[in-house]
Amino acid sequence: MERTVSIVNKLGLHARAAARLVTLASKFECDVRVRKDGREVSGKSIMGVMMLAAAKGTEITLIAEGQDAAQALDELARLVADRFGEDE
Repeated sequence: MERTVSIVNKLGLHARAAARLVTLASKFECDVRVRKDGREVSGKSIMGVMMLAAAKGTEITLIAEGQDAAQALDELARLVADRFGEDE
């Protein structure tokens, strides 16, 4: 399963936002991957996610495979849409 989302927070997928994404992804049993511009990394790896350098307006694809994949995609997409809990 996969879902494409846009980064909407002002600072993009910086350290704090990446940490929130990885922390949430790690709560799920399924395999979580994040793809940007053809590069795919583990959604459970802080270094991998940060290396994507996804700025505001960038589209990323969230990929989940496994038992709780649908729930993982829903919650991860919501986190991105909510600007990772940031004001801007």
